[in-house]
Amino acid sequence: MLALVHEFARFGTVGGLGIFVNLGVFNICRGATGLPVVRCSVIATTVAIAFNYLGLRHFAYRDRDKSHRSREVLLFLVFSVAGLVIENGVLYVATYGFGWNGPLLGNLFKFLGIATATLFRFWSYRAWVFRALPGHAPPPPPGGPHGEPGNNASNPAAYHPETTAPPP
Repeated sequence: MLALVHEFARFGTVGGLGIFVNLGVFNICRGATGLPVVRCSVIATTVAIAFNYLGLRHFAYRDRDKSHRSREVLLFLVFSVAGLVIENGVLYVATYGFGWNGPLLGNLFKFLGIATATLFRFWSYRAWVFRALPGHAPPPPPGGPHGEPGNNASNPAAYHPETTAPPP
């Protein structure tokens, strides 16, 4: 569990910086161009995807398998595009479905879209893109796999339900 917390913290650090990149590019694009809001959002998300790949590969998942880089990049792009659709779908529905537009609402729904897509991205990147190297599984919890202090391999007198009868 602790390893998952540390992994989520590294993922969150990269993601947090990616949110600043995403929202910054989004607001610059909205202010400097006459492009529609969702188009500015897609541009911003694309820039953030590139930023996030570099951060995830070289910081959050630097200890993961690097032997299949082209597969990694392809899967990252596939799941990132799915996240882009989720993220910008939220903004699209709010803007064009409900008419909720304007700088404040645009940023609010952009942020909600990012949050929704982040849950999907964390799962997909962890499960499919940045796979753990064989033999690098997190250590078992203290006290053995069932959390029982006496049920471990280092204690020969320990009760092992798969190999011994229950104690009297």
